[in-house]
Amino acid sequence: MEELCSWLALATVHGQDGLKFQRLSEQISIAELVKLPASTLRNIGFTERQAYLLTQEAQPKVAYALRWLEQSDTHHIITYIDPRYPALLKQTKQPPLLLFVKGNPQVLAQQQLAMVGSRTPTPTGRKVAHSFAAELSQQGYIITSGMARGIDSESHKGALQAGGLTVAVLGHGLEQVYPLSNKSLAQAISEQGALVSEYFPDVQARAEWFPQRNRIVVGLSIGTIVVEAGLKSGTLISANLAAEYSRDVFAVPGSVFSPQSEGCHQLIQQGAKLVTKVADILEEWHFFGKSCLKEGLEQEKSQQTDLFASQLLANVGDEVTAVDLIAQRASLAIADATIALLQLELAGEVAAVPGGYIRVRSA
Repeated sequence: MEELCSWLALATVHGQDGLKFQRLSEQISIAELVKLPASTLRNIGFTERQAYLLTQEAQPKVAYALRWLEQSDTHHIITYIDPRYPALLKQTKQPPLLLFVKGNPQVLAQQQLAMVGSRTPTPTGRKVAHSFAAELSQQGYIITSGMARGIDSESHKGALQAGGLTVAVLGHGLEQVYPLSNKSLAQAISEQGALVSEYFPDVQARAEWFPQRNRIVVGLSIGTIVVEAGLKSGTLISANLAAEYSRDVFAVPGSVFSPQSEGCHQLIQQGAKLVTKVADILEEWHFFGKSCLKEGLEQEKSQQTDLFASQLLANVGDEVTAVDLIAQRASLAIADATIALLQLELAGEVAAVPGGYIRVRSA
């Protein structure tokens, strides 16, 4: 229990992840690390804010998490060194330090397929997501998504109705349900799969958390299926991350007149596998077994994202700055700013904290 307390304490520090822990653990144990004074923490690379969180605010959050853990046999906390921690997730650039799980943690070790798409899909998009998820579940795959409105929800429902298992990665704590209309869906997923979050159980839903959780949705999965997405959709974050992780990306085409399909068409042009039926996905793995999203995707998307990132980085300092203020200063739409800030966070340039973002300075 003492070791778990140390993990929870470190997890209260925004910007910490599994890889950073690995580097720190070469010099000091986690039990010793969480007992260091703020001045020493700053000397080994922690920001002022991070040192304050660990030394002054961690203990009440640790106690709360432990109470949540004891409330039910279906509540679990999986640390980075726990044998139950998903191996695929460890291969990503920013693996969570720990995961809160409600449901069956064993499903995280099984083969998962991510399904992502628009929050406002067409009737056709809903039907495709539901039927693909159902058929893939019958093939033995776990369907993983983010339980958002639209394609995410339809994917979870398709898996559940087919008698399969599904995983929902949330951008908030597991005591919350967002959107509230998915309360019954969340309960069904916890009984027939798992709800997963890197956030402490009482953390409220916030817009900036949702792009961040996409890296976990994709990181858990051997492939990502994009059903519908606009050109500036947050769904494309998932596709780009899948490319970075060398995971397969599949895109479902739609009408050339539908803005909901423009993102999918762009992915296909850049090398994603065009799929119109589940057999196309299974066939691709059978014959090729390699990532179907080519280097061109990462190169092309990086040109725009890097431009946005450089604009944003100049407007993030040591004081917490809200996302909308950062976007305003950089003369960017909030959606574009959120995507670029995620890229900066994955690169270790900024850290998401309550109220917005701060600049990460090297020791």
